[in-house]
Amino acid sequence: MARKTTKNQIVKEVQKAMSELGTYKKEYNRMVDIYAGLLHQYQVFEDEFEKSGYKIEEEYTNKAGATNMRKVPLYGAMESIRKDIATYSDRLGLNPKSMESITAEKTSSSSLGKILSEI
Repeated sequence: MARKTTKNQIVKEVQKAMSELGTYKKEYNRMVDIYAGLLHQYQVFEDEFEKSGYKIEEEYTNKAGATNMRKVPLYGAMESIRKDIATYSDRLGLNPKSMESITAEKTSSSSLGKILSEI
């Protein structure tokens, strides 16, 4: 089984990545902390999912006595966390698509860039 990464280690890795990308500011620490928490939760859930044999569905009997297949709650939680991780990675500029918009914003707001483009 893979080595466990603590939430604090994830925070440091995210801050380092953002620093290397030139997008880190200490004011973002709260969002970085939430994002690291989501990544850590996902890691824990992934381990549980593996232990379950990657079980996605289970039989469920409702109050009326009807038995149906339903998504395992763990898998549903993982889907939800994946969406949140994607949202936070966008906001923090940690994926290629969000970096494109950050780069475009930087170049379009540069006074020197505007002057040079007019020449």
